Amino acid sequence: MCWYHSRMKNPSDTETIIARTRCWIERVVVELNVCPFARKPYEGGQIRYLVSAADSPEDLLADVQTELELLRSTDAAEVETTVLIHPYVLNDFFDYNDFLGIVDALIDDGGYEGEFQVASLHPHYQFAGTQPDDAENYTNRSPYPILHLLREAELARAIAGYARPDKIPERNIRTLEKLGATRMREILDECLRIGDDQE
Repeated sequence: MCWYHSRMKNPSDTETIIARTRCWIERVVVELNVCPFARKPYEGGQIRYLVSAADSPEDLLADVQTELELLRSTDAAEVETTVLIHPYVLNDFFDYNDFLGIVDALIDDGGYEGEFQVASLHPHYQFAGTQPDDAENYTNRSPYPILHLLREAELARAIAGYARPDKIPERNIRTLEKLGATRMREILDECLRIGDDQE
């Protein structure tokens, strides 16, 4: 099974947000092989989806810490990673990017260093040195702002079994440039239309 949990009041909103996020993970991250290490936990149902009701950075940081503690106390075979979706806070990419430094400080100061790391995903993600419409930005453009909590041991194990992981970004750029930003935007929009007939 795929784990999910919510601190939201409306279950239908939660289900729609998770469905849209799962669609993006399947169609972009897994099918396009943007992250070669994602297929196993995705197909094995070891991803936990948490939809946060946080509407302030402080509340979101508290959710991050709670989730890190939950991962620490849960066997990786049961839950390998958490996709923490936060639709109501840090929708501005630059605010989100600044918040990542606060999360890193929590990892360092909270005793999680060497155990967990956080990958960043956002609807307006932009890599340094790129233009907003460059296709390569879509490797990290998710339907909602997301903090992806990863176990370093599992990540290291996956990397060790993969030839030339340093070539992954280069390959991703080629793949997405071939598809083009227009097609990537269409895929994202298709995922975001899930549940529209219920609203």
